Amino acid sequence: MASWHFYRARWRGADYPASPEPHALELWVRLRSGEPLDGFEEVEPGCHVRTVPVTECDWLHVVTVVCRWRGEWFQVHGERDGLLLLEYLGGSVLTARELGLERVERGVWRAWAPRPEVTELREDVVPITAENHHF
Repeated sequence: MASWHFYRARWRGADYPASPEPHALELWVRLRSGEPLDGFEEVEPGCHVRTVPVTECDWLHVVTVVCRWRGEWFQVHGERDGLLLLEYLGGSVLTARELGLERVERGVWRAWAPRPEVTELREDVVPITAENHHF
């Protein structure tokens, strides 16, 4: 999997990788396409971009990849040499310590785990709306 955290938007019936772009009065979204499309500007070879107001999109989601490791839920933050960088989603310091996680800051516990030990790898999709995010 190339990206562990990203945005996705649906615009005019098609889904695009996206990124929010706050403007003074409203949120806009940068849509990306690997192919040339009408109204998209090529910003580098193989990357075409069009910026639209979020109100023109059917939806905007933030997507993170989550998994289970040793019975607990984690968010995946990276991969290297067959290991996944996992961040603990539970709130128990005792469990984090029992799992041998490294404390990287207050309330944030991480570990590099062998990919074959990781189960239930899936995308966690959360809609972005004005009610649940402040832009």
